[in-house]
Amino acid sequence: MNNVQQAPQTIAAAPKKKKKSSSLDAKKSRMGWVFVLPFIIGFVIIYAPIVYDSILYSFTKINIVTGGGYRLTWVGLENYQEALFVDPTFVTTLTSGIKQLIFDIPAIVIFSLFMAVMMNTKMIGRAAFRAIFFIPVILSTGLIDKIDQSNQMLNYMNDTSSVDMGDGGSSNTTEIISSMDIQRLFQNMVIGEDLLDYVVGLVNDIYDIINRSGVQMLIFLAALQSISPAIYESCSIDGATTWETFWKITLPMISPMILVNTVYTVIDAFTSADNQVMNYIETVYDQPGGNVLSSAMSWMYFIIVMLIIAAVAGVLSAYTFYQRQER
Repeated sequence: MNNVQQAPQTIAAAPKKKKKSSSLDAKKSRMGWVFVLPFIIGFVIIYAPIVYDSILYSFTKINIVTGGGYRLTWVGLENYQEALFVDPTFVTTLTSGIKQLIFDIPAIVIFSLFMAVMMNTKMIGRAAFRAIFFIPVILSTGLIDKIDQSNQMLNYMNDTSSVDMGDGGSSNTTEIISSMDIQRLFQNMVIGEDLLDYVVGLVNDIYDIINRSGVQMLIFLAALQSISPAIYESCSIDGATTWETFWKITLPMISPMILVNTVYTVIDAFTSADNQVMNYIETVYDQPGGNVLSSAMSWMYFIIVMLIIAAVAGVLSAYTFYQRQER
C-alpha cells in the first residue's frame, strides 16, 4: 500500500470576542468631566487671567504714566518683604487669624458631628429639629445677612465693650461664661490656663459655631444614613454597646466625610466675610498704591492656607477608612 501523506488540516481560530467599548467606570468618568466642563471653561476664560495679573502685581510696582495708563516695574520679592518686615500689622493679624482657624476647625467639626448623630436618632419631630438647626445657616448668608448688619439688637449682642457689674469687675456683653466660672466648675481638677481660655472662647462663640456648622451637619447626616442598618443589627446581636458601635462602626464608616468637612471648614473660614486677615488685606488694598502690596499678602495667606489643608488632609487620610466593594 502506498503511504499517502495528507496535508495537515488547519483549524480555524475561534473568533475573538469584541471588547466592550468602555466600562461603566469609564463612562462615569467621562460624564464627570462633562459636568465640570462649564467650570473649567469659565475658569480658563475669566479667572485665569485675573489670577495671572494678581501674581504679576505681587512682584511689581505700578507707576502711573502722565496722560493716563500705568507701567509695571519688576521689583521681585520687595512687596513680600515689605508685608513681612515693614508692615507692623500684617504678621500679627496673620498669626492671630491662623491661630483662630486652627482652634475653630476641631470645634466646628466635632459640634457638627455631634448634632448629626443626635438628628439621626429616631424621635418625634425629627424633621423640624433638623430644620431648626439649619435655619441659622440660611439667615447668615445673602440678603438676610446684609439686613442683619443694620439690626441694632444684633449689634448690641456683638458689642465687645465691657459692662460694669457693680462689684468692681466688668463683663463683656458677648460673654456667656467667664474663666472664673470654669475654674469654679473644675476646681478639683488640674486644668491648664490655656485650656480654660480655649473652652471659654468656644462657649462664648457658640452662636458663630452653629452658623458655620450647618453644611457640615448635612454632610455628616447623609453619611450616617448611608450606613446599612444590617451592620448595626449584627453589632447588636454580638452584644456590642452603643459606645462601642460608635467607635468601631460609625466613626470609621464616616471618616471620609470627616476629611471632607475639615477641608471644607478651612476653606469656608478662609473665604468668610469676617475673616480678619482678608479684611486687613482689603484695607491695605484701599490705600494709595496698596494693590500690589495686598496682592503679595493675599498670595502669602493663600499658600499658608493651602499648606494647612495639605497637612490636615495628610494626617486625616492616614486614619480614613474607605469601604471597598468586591467586583
